[in-house]
Amino acid sequence: MTLYPLLAALLALAPPPVSGDATVRGRAGPSDIVVTTTTRVAGAIHSLTWHGREFVDSADHGRQVQSASNFDGGRAFVPEVFNPTEAGSLADGAGPRSTSRLLELAAKDNQLVTLTRMAFWLRPGEKSAGHPARNTGPLSDHYLAKRVTVGYKDLPHAVEYRVTFLVPKGEGHTLAQFEAVTGYMPPEFAAFHRFDPKAGRLKPLSDGPGEQPDPVVLATADGKHAMGVYSPDQPSPGFEGAGYGRFRFAAEKVVKWNCVFRLKDPNGVAGGAYPFRCFLVVGSLADCEATLAALHDRFRR
Repeated sequence: MTLYPLLAALLALAPPPVSGDATVRGRAGPSDIVVTTTTRVAGAIHSLTWHGREFVDSADHGRQVQSASNFDGGRAFVPEVFNPTEAGSLADGAGPRSTSRLLELAAKDNQLVTLTRMAFWLRPGEKSAGHPARNTGPLSDHYLAKRVTVGYKDLPHAVEYRVTFLVPKGEGHTLAQFEAVTGYMPPEFAAFHRFDPKAGRLKPLSDGPGEQPDPVVLATADGKHAMGVYSPDQPSPGFEGAGYGRFRFAAEKVVKWNCVFRLKDPNGVAGGAYPFRCFLVVGSLADCEATLAALHDRFRR
């Protein structure tokens, strides 16, 4: 059999593309929290709305509610140069397709499950802050499984976000940085807050930028709409002063929060499954504060 008939036969056996278009929802106070994924961003969360407001700035293939990872390849750690990313790559831009490959998606009622083979954020030859990509192809061998549930037990303003990073063996990493979940939000969410676990309250937080140890919430000036993140798995051992980031990108007109875990091993980061559990808190600022206090009390160690 010649090459082209063989290729045609293989393509004929390939399963049809998986659609990434799905919506799940759950009631939270005066409105549903509505979570929408799209094929364009390989099943990452393209939209999250509540009470008449969009909470996600999905301008390109990086600005979603999504997950990503960064690795060092056994050399000095440089962000983005070995960076598997759920929604796609920098080169995907604002276009209609993602380099990432969505392999499975199931959505019903208030729960969404996906499996994605992640693209590298940079393609070979591209650079971040002057540093060249360390990957040799556009698509990684890293997989991401996630389960998103709108509403958690008696906490309607909590969105449970469980994610597992599947890391291949033999890549030679000594540092793994898992951005378990991040949220890029419109610039109107300009007020930054941190949850003080001792006081059980939200308090103002500076622009930073960067990470600190307390859960973060970004809100509109009137406090009517807010979103943030909490994880009972924080902090990472050896990184107790970090974990929750906040960033304001004035030129790009977007703000961001994230929940980050790190693993450092001079003998090598093992291949395998790395699961994390986070909660998005969505609603008014008061809703987010009450939900964070309840989550903290429930998971307090």
